[in-house]
Amino acid sequence: MKKFKVLVLTVVAVLALSSCGTTQTVPLTGRTHRISVSDEQVLSLSNQEYTKYMASAKKSTNAANTAMVQRVGKRLANAVELYLKQNGFEADVKNYSWEFNLVQDKSANAFCMPGGKIVVYEGLLPYTQNETGLAIVLGHEIAHAVAKHSAEQLTKQQNQQTGTSILGTVLNQTVGNGVGNVASAVAGQYFSFRNLKYSRDNETEADYMGLIFAAMAGYDPQQAIPFWKRMSQG
Repeated sequence: MKKFKVLVLTVVAVLALSSCGTTQTVPLTGRTHRISVSDEQVLSLSNQEYTKYMASAKKSTNAANTAMVQRVGKRLANAVELYLKQNGFEADVKNYSWEFNLVQDKSANAFCMPGGKIVVYEGLLPYTQNETGLAIVLGHEIAHAVAKHSAEQLTKQQNQQTGTSILGTVLNQTVGNGVGNVASAVAGQYFSFRNLKYSRDNETEADYMGLIFAAMAGYDPQQAIPFWKRMSQG
């Protein structure tokens, strides 16, 4: 009975972790979520990972394409910052130190780390084909940063790590046979902003926000349709 009570109390403590942090509102959508990591913590981790990545990445030697990525990125960034300042999110603007890089990689991909560190792979450009297509992609990636999806996922993983660590200890004490070691091992996954797997809700939110950001910057959001058709065919 005593072991059962300890297990119940531990489960309650683990569930309580999900209520920790501060409630924040996502721009444009109005969705609220709880974040238990500070902007400073997220930006510090992001900058470390970005610096490490760029140290090994090879920047594109195509001057015209590099200039296009920087031009589209800056245009979107200006539109996003203007929106944030005009709609009660001016405090978030200080978190962005925008950088736009085109790198030599055949993958059709791009990413934006917290803080506005944007990387586009050369392999994406045959699918975007023009500035508007590129704006559709970058609007989506920037939306992940503005909505703080990385901090949201980091919070979830942090809670899971703490929860599985506590639960693992208790399982070993109550059940024995090293059962808790399996639970603790789940918490040992490496967190990467660059390869982060967002939830489907996060992706849908970024799609919606990204199209609006593209429109704010003067690009036609309807061009998302032919772009995604090209991506699906590729």
